[in-house]
Amino acid sequence: MTRPLKIMLVAAEASGDALGAGLADALKARLGDEVMFVGVGGARMAEAGVASPFDITDLSVLGWLEGLRAYGVVRRRVAETAALAAAERPDAVVLIDSWGFTIRVARAIRARLPHTPLIKYVGPQVWASRPGRARTLAASVDHLLALYAFDAPWFEREGLPTTVVGSQALHVDMGGADPAAFRAARGIAAAAPLLLVLPGSRRSEIRLMTPVYEAAVVRLKKADPTLEVAVVAAGAVADRVAAEVASWPFRAHLVPEAEKYSAMKAATVALATSGTVSTELALAGVPMVISYRFQPLSYAIMKPFFTGKYATLFNHAADEEIARELIQDDATPEKLAAEAGRLLADPEARAGQAARQTAALDLMGREGRDPSEIAADAVLRVIAAKQGR
Repeated sequence: MTRPLKIMLVAAEASGDALGAGLADALKARLGDEVMFVGVGGARMAEAGVASPFDITDLSVLGWLEGLRAYGVVRRRVAETAALAAAERPDAVVLIDSWGFTIRVARAIRARLPHTPLIKYVGPQVWASRPGRARTLAASVDHLLALYAFDAPWFEREGLPTTVVGSQALHVDMGGADPAAFRAARGIAAAAPLLLVLPGSRRSEIRLMTPVYEAAVVRLKKADPTLEVAVVAAGAVADRVAAEVASWPFRAHLVPEAEKYSAMKAATVALATSGTVSTELALAGVPMVISYRFQPLSYAIMKPFFTGKYATLFNHAADEEIARELIQDDATPEKLAAEAGRLLADPEARAGQAARQTAALDLMGREGRDPSEIAADAVLRVIAAKQGR
């Protein structure tokens, strides 16, 4: 009797945890008891059967300065992850997003298990910055699962076999969202303007962005006292968001992760920290303003490496700034309030932006099979090719 396939999944932050859980579920649906998992991940991967040896929260960092501060932790976690791979000897390792962590893990595992196929799930956004990472990745792993068609040529040029699986964010099921119930539960009138604030899912994002959003909303509330405000508290940073919002000088409705899509559907306009959430907001039909701040020193170091025109994926796909992007020095309370206020005051501008966002999602490949299923197919093909089947 042959043993089950053993697949190692490695994720280091919330978005990767969700992708890992989806991939594990798709593989289980395909193989049943003929597959088992080991690896590193968060709560969602744990539910899917991946028991992580450590908490991944400290690995969710972005920026040079933040990376330096976390360097000791990252080194230890890389060593622990490679040791887990050496002990378990999986049939394949899937390294999910989180470039800084997973590229180090790839090298460490390759040194210990040179014949084990390494698969990267989500490549670095080389179209936006540091295109040399495409060559680095090609030298470190055997296959890439890319989210978008515009990703693939960058890596294929370097000789890295690539499968475009699509983005799970484009396939989010919002059928269970209930915007009317969301408003009613909080006493928000059906016609009241509702601003949804999404400050991020990393600790650094909460620290740097929530004061900006607070000051922006103070300005918006002064202009329109009837404006209702809701703030999404993402899973790993929910307590920090709640603590920040509790001190705001106006009422803000705290939104748990489970009600995020209902809140999106209920919102009039959104202020969002750059990330996957912009795609989800576009799916929900919400016009938005995107912003981001890094630590000043980190930004000064990183800025020369930014080569793309836009940070937001649907803006990049459309080659147009559909949603206004306010990054670093432009991410001021005054500018955020001005852009959000413009949308709140103009129904036609809101409708026009929402329509252009939707059209851009089509360019990103909104139609098609579930990305987790395509990813599962690709993983099994890589394993079969390695095993000569």
